Order: sequence, then C-alpha cells, then structure tokens
Amino acid sequence: MVPSKASLDTPVVLLVFNRPKTTRFVFDAIAKMRPSRLLAVADGPRHGIPGEADLCGEVRAIVKQVDWPCEVRTNFATENLGCRERVISGLNWAFSLVEEAIILEDDCLPDPTFFPFCQLLLARYRGDSRIAMISGNNFVEQDVNGNSSYYFTRMAHIWGWATWRSAWQRYDRHLEFWPEIKQTDLLLEVFGSRRLAAYWTKVFDRMYENTGPNTWDYQWVYTTLVNNALSIAPRVNLVENIGFGAEGTHTTVMQPALSIARRSIEFPLKHPVAMMPSRSLDRRDQMLCLPESIPRRLSKKLRSLSR
Repeated sequence: MVPSKASLDTPVVLLVFNRPKTTRFVFDAIAKMRPSRLLAVADGPRHGIPGEADLCGEVRAIVKQVDWPCEVRTNFATENLGCRERVISGLNWAFSLVEEAIILEDDCLPDPTFFPFCQLLLARYRGDSRIAMISGNNFVEQDVNGNSSYYFTRMAHIWGWATWRSAWQRYDRHLEFWPEIKQTDLLLEVFGSRRLAAYWTKVFDRMYENTGPNTWDYQWVYTTLVNNALSIAPRVNLVENIGFGAEGTHTTVMQPALSIARRSIEFPLKHPVAMMPSRSLDRRDQMLCLPESIPRRLSKKLRSLSR
C-alpha cells in the first residue's frame, strides 16, 4: 500500500510524443499522485507522416490537464528531434531545473507505489555516487531471494526510473573511451558470460560508430558500467510497459519475458544490509533479452529498432 501521509514532492518528468492513448493512462497515474512539480517533454511531428501533427497536439493537450496544485513546465520541440536527441535534450533541460526527478515515458504505466518507492530511495542515497539510478523494473522477480524490498544491480532498466542531476551529468552519449575498454576483458568480468559480453560489445560498437538505433538508453547503460555505478531494482516489478505494438518506437514486437504486469511494493521498505550486486540475478535478467544467435540476429534486431 502507498504510505498514507506521503506527498509527492519529487519532480516528475514525463516524456511524450504521438500516442494519446498510452499517454492518457500514464498521465492519469501521475495525476492520482498529485506531484508538486511536473516537467513535460515532447518531441515534434515527423515530416511526411499524415496525421502525426494532430496526434502530437492531442498528446500535448493531455499533459496540460493538471487540475491540482502543481508547478508545470513544458519543453515542446517545434520539429522532430528523434528519440535519442529528444530524450537527451529533454533530460538535460529537466536537470537544469531540478536536482532529482522521477522519469516516465508515455508507455510506462506505474503502480502507485512506484512513486513513494523512488522518492524514499532518492532521499536515502542522495549524494552517494555509487548509485546511478532507481529503477521501477524487475523482470526476474521470481528469482529474488531474501526479504529486502530491493536489490542492487549493474543493469540499468529505464521503463520508469529516477535519478539525480549529479548522476545524469556523467552521461556519455559518445562512449568516449569505448575503443580502449573494448581491448580489455572488462565486460566479461562484469557479466561473467561470454555471450553477454559479446552481445554488449556489438551494441556498444554500433552506438560508438553511430550505426545503431536512434536511442539514448544504451549509452546510459555504458555510463553506469564505466563508472562502476549500481542501480536499484525493486523486489517486484513496479512499472508495466504498455507500448508494445505497431505504434511503439523501440517496442514494435511483443517480448513476453519483458511484458510483466505492474505490482505493488509493501511499506515500510526493508533495506538491504549490503550494497552488493547480484551477478546471478543480473545474468538471468540479461539472458531474457539475448537473441538466440548474436551475430545474425543482433544486427537485425537493432535495425528493426531504428526510427
């Protein structure tokens, strides 16, 4: 259950584009929590896509329907920037205004307990450079042992997450030192699996060469890894992706292993006694996403993700 006396003082960043239906669901979930600050970031319509300008306008109207005491700031692009540039520029803008934030995209539907979970842990780990982010995702909840409310991980899932300005300022969109890192076995040390190391090597190669998908999150994964920073994952999955389908940007194909319903987390939170990542949980998590044949299917998958 949600703490009865909690108020959502943490700013919420909502990233939107052209999907009124999913945006409405996510906005309504935010509205129920009545945050004191809402920062809305929108991409502009693409040229030559019939009806998209109207859809973008409908989405922007939805996120302005704030009927509770709230400081609302908007950052609406006048033209299409694409997923990568719009999210990066949008978060740069948001963190120029606030020190920390809860971040949701227009297809990430949170359980009500996601918000106090993030707010409490943002406060608890504020100023701790060992933690890069707080995620709302858990795709291996059936494998989590112990009674803690969350665990530490080297994975950086962003279907509903929270972080601090200080962490985002380390974001490395160009993967500056990737050529040097690639010459080492550091990815194998991190993942403990040659398949996973090979998968991420190919991903980072393409992002470094700017031949990969038009996205921003692989660079965030890289940033957390090279800074040896941990993420926090909840004991249960708190955010459900409702964007799988033809209208999705990077989720056009349903992925059953990642299509997990949102659940509630119990309060008060039970904190782990040690800040140690679980390599076994990380490996299980990543194996869910691995293509069956890395060399053949990875490039096909990444091409399909390009926008």
